[in-house]
Amino acid sequence: MKAIWHSLNVSLDTLNELSENTMGAHLGMEFTEIGPDYLKMMMPVDHRTKQPYGLLHGGASVALAETVGSMASGLIIDPDKQICVGMEISANHLRGVKSGYVHACAKPLHIGATSHVWDIRITDDQHKLICVSRLTMAILAKR
Repeated sequence: MKAIWHSLNVSLDTLNELSENTMGAHLGMEFTEIGPDYLKMMMPVDHRTKQPYGLLHGGASVALAETVGSMASGLIIDPDKQICVGMEISANHLRGVKSGYVHACAKPLHIGATSHVWDIRITDDQHKLICVSRLTMAILAKR
């Protein structure tokens, strides 16, 4: 399969360095895998990401989904000519998680000239589906 990325010279180390001093870094998010048409990251279920009942906060799942999907769009566009920004996100929380890590995988549903739509599946350490999310990114000309 041909890679969808603008540049094939992207490393996980580079992606994680770009995330320093961001909300993703504050929540412990880390990029873990890049494939020809997907990007993965993980996030701990800990004091930063739980709600008062001790479960993973739905907002933390949405932040994970938007972070991995946004970075994936950023890897597709020509950064000299374009920027990408989140336009809409939805999430269905299917299962609670109390500990360990959650793992997000972003795959494109649509890659157009002015928008990208991502399917993001979040699973727990046992590969059980805990959240499905759809992210729409606007692709804008750089000014």
